[in-house]
Amino acid sequence: MHPSLRHTAHRPWPLPQAPWIWRQAWLDLGFLHFRMRLADLVDRIPAGLRLETFDDTAWISVVPFRMADVMRRPLPSFPPFSSFPELNLRTYVTDGRKPGVWFFSLDADCRPIVWGGRHVYQLPYHHARMRQRKTEHGFDFTSARRGTDVRFEASWAGEEPVFEARPGSFEHWIAERYCLYSQGRRGLTRVEVHHAPWPLQRATMDVRVNDIPAAAGLRPLDTPPVCHCATGVTVISYAPEVIRP
Repeated sequence: MHPSLRHTAHRPWPLPQAPWIWRQAWLDLGFLHFRMRLADLVDRIPAGLRLETFDDTAWISVVPFRMADVMRRPLPSFPPFSSFPELNLRTYVTDGRKPGVWFFSLDADCRPIVWGGRHVYQLPYHHARMRQRKTEHGFDFTSARRGTDVRFEASWAGEEPVFEARPGSFEHWIAERYCLYSQGRRGLTRVEVHHAPWPLQRATMDVRVNDIPAAAGLRPLDTPPVCHCATGVTVISYAPEVIRP
């Protein structure tokens, strides 16, 4: 049994009945959350999904982290899938039943993942030169999207004890989501995921360069971002399901 399946009571809906097909780990994460004007995002979301808000505000998040042990069940992991940096830009949506995430971009320092993400899951992946380095208090992360001037550079450190988000809180709304959506040639697709509750910390982040929202045509509001970090979770995912051809 995959370790994530020891924790299921926290899920907002039951696990899929079909067997899971992929495993991975999302490790050493930083979360940088920005407020957005609703009007600047709503037209970017496809038919069949609705943009969600918290405190009457839309949000986007820039999430640098490390992927590890990415492999299809039941194969063993091997390079280059054993560990590589990734950087996501996402917002928060629902199909009316299952709240999930919508990605505006995903950068990864792994060519097979970029190819598979684009062609199998219809996700907007980009190949980037990336490095994540552990520091005395946290992590330092750099990314440069290949063939472009799009860069991201930041460091972060946790500043309070680890906690599990309380239902109804901003942290629970933003983190405890168990599916992702994409739009491709087959239509609107949902991929279910499962993991234990996030072990979150509030964090301080020093962002030196952040071209990621602008590269996606997004401009956050001029308010301080909300920052978190997490040691990570082990994850299983299920086959893509077309919910709107």
